[in-house]
Amino acid sequence: MELTNYLYLSVVLFALGATTVLLRRNTIVVFMGIELMLNATNLALVTFARMHGDVTGQVLAFFVMVVAAAEVVVGLAIIVTIFRARRSASVDDVNLLKS
Repeated sequence: MELTNYLYLSVVLFALGATTVLLRRNTIVVFMGIELMLNATNLALVTFARMHGDVTGQVLAFFVMVVAAAEVVVGLAIIVTIFRARRSASVDDVNLLKS
């Protein structure tokens, strides 16, 4: 498989993630869309690193994965807090947590 095909796959995955974030109202599904966009970015970084024969993109992708793991912990804690407070995991309920 050629390297450009990986870039096309990365664009498709990113577009699917962005569509999910923009169209869905459930926080878990929105969260999965964000993770899909991060993974698409990682795929593009590794592909560009492979094209240029450099490991910088791979190292950066590793750091993005570490930050994404921390994001999962914080994001799921926020989602659980929303669900406990409102008995719903809708994005519309996020503004109601202010009070």
